[in-house]
Amino acid sequence: MSKKSSLEQCVIDSLDAYFDDLNGTEPHGIHAMVMQTVEKPLLQSVMRRTQDNQSLAADWLGINRNTLRKKLKDHKLI
Repeated sequence: MSKKSSLEQCVIDSLDAYFDDLNGTEPHGIHAMVMQTVEKPLLQSVMRRTQDNQSLAADWLGINRNTLRKKLKDHKLI
């Protein structure tokens, strides 16, 4: 069995806490909720580390620069 990364374990721990907080209420739209919650800070961190170089940030993220620009606009980061 492979060791989980600290980021992966952090996500697991956060989701476990989320499910515990539901107190038996059935969740809906978890995928969209997680993606929305994680994507903005990911973009902020990468943009900060690339000194707002969108071409480099897109390369780091493994996405097209136009896709990055759309995501940045969607999250009101540009």
